[in-house]
Amino acid sequence: VAGEVHLGEGDNGSQVELKRGQFLVLNLEGNPTTGYTWEAADFDDRILRQAGEARFTPDSGLIGSGGVQILRFEAQKRGQTDIKLVYRRPWEAVVEPQKNFSVKVVVR
Repeated sequence: VAGEVHLGEGDNGSQVELKRGQFLVLNLEGNPTTGYTWEAADFDDRILRQAGEARFTPDSGLIGSGGVQILRFEAQKRGQTDIKLVYRRPWEAVVEPQKNFSVKVVVR
C-alpha cells in the first residue's frame, strides 16, 4: 500500500489510522540552530519503524531561520501505539522538553 499521511502540530492528541506499508509523516515547527530538535521519545517499534533521520526544511534562506522538522514512520504490522515526541536539546536529558507532541496510531 503506497501513500503517506501528513500531520502537523495542530494534530497533537489526535488519532490516525494507517495501513501496513503506509508512512506517517510528522511536520513539526522547529529551529535546530538553537540546539532544539524533535525526537521520538516513545512508541512501539514493532508497529511503527522510524524511516531515516529527521529532516529540516528552513522557512527562508537566512542563517538561523526556523522551519519545519520532518519525521517519517512506516506502519509495520497491525496494532496500535501512541507515538510521543519531545522538542528538546539532546544534551539536556534531565530538563523538561520545551514542547511535546503525541498521536495515537492504529495500523489496520
